[in-house]
Amino acid sequence: MGKIELRKWTVNDKESLMAICNAADRSYLTGRLPFPYTEADADWWLKMVEGHDGKDGIFRSVSVDGMIVGNISVEQKSDVYGKDAEIGYLLITEKWSQGIMTEAVGQICDIAFSSLDIIRITGLVYEPNSGSRRVLEKNGFLLEGILKNAVVKEGRVYDLCIYGKLK
Repeated sequence: MGKIELRKWTVNDKESLMAICNAADRSYLTGRLPFPYTEADADWWLKMVEGHDGKDGIFRSVSVDGMIVGNISVEQKSDVYGKDAEIGYLLITEKWSQGIMTEAVGQICDIAFSSLDIIRITGLVYEPNSGSRRVLEKNGFLLEGILKNAVVKEGRVYDLCIYGKLK
């Protein structure tokens, strides 16, 4: 599997960020991730991360043996939901089913619970995305509910699984 590390994003990682975002399987990703993922998209995102990391979110690259293969974040919510944060991640398909994201989720949850003023982390996963569901379950997230027909992506309707992990 190699050495799995979470590292803070820097402007020097722009090419790697563009590469993973353009290579990602988007079947179960949010539509907010632009495609193609351009240099302007990477510049915007890296600037946003610089302003928010450690304050109301944790944003990390996922690397294996020094090569960036994914992205992971925990973003704190606001208003009455301010003690909750949402986890999100992506991994290039060549690295699926190797335990990389399971390890990364464990690491970022520890960082988020110790650095952010939160009491829970929420994971939202399309029902057929069994790989992502297993990643959360292996990290102690519990399935708290299923929103029926909650997501429409590319003409397909999906149930949305709500997972939670308490501090």
